Amino acid sequence: MMYQLAIEPEAEDDLAEAYRWYENQRPGLGDEFIACVDAGLERIRETPELHAVVYKNVRQALIRRFPYVLCYVFEEPWVSVIAVFHGHRDPAIWKSRVRAGDSRRRHDN
Repeated sequence: MMYQLAIEPEAEDDLAEAYRWYENQRPGLGDEFIACVDAGLERIRETPELHAVVYKNVRQALIRRFPYVLCYVFEEPWVSVIAVFHGHRDPAIWKSRVRAGDSRRRHDN
């Protein structure tokens, strides 16, 4: 089963920032990063329970080839991505995005 996917605005900002950084390192590398993120998103849409809960109700999936993780909440039928995060950054930043009782606002749509 493919679950519905919501990417929170903060995660979209993370993604844009990482894309720009990789593009500045080498033209085309940002596109390679996005392709790897897209593959990771498809994997979590197919099997969101594959990854363990790491904090409250947040799970993490590694992005292949790049030192990033997808931080997401799975509440059937939704997968809500709350962060696209470099593995060496302070996790307190993405943890601050977790809401109490976390019924993501996009679930209501």
